[in-house]
Amino acid sequence: MAQSRVRYGRARGDSYRRETFSLPREAARAKAREMFARYPKAAYMTEIESWRELPGDTIEFTMRRLPTAD
Repeated sequence: MAQSRVRYGRARGDSYRRETFSLPREAARAKAREMFARYPKAAYMTEIESWRELPGDTIEFTMRRLPTAD
């Protein structure tokens, strides 16, 4: 079961967009690769901000990036 949440950094006082996903391990790897391909680190400062392993070989991770590549 895939879950995702989108948050903006307004509460933290920054302009980053954060998306949190809970996916099976292989799907999590694929999603992270997809995000890095769609939002390259050099342009969007994309990174995996945090991650943790949940029961059932599920990975929850938060990707952080700038909303635009100005």
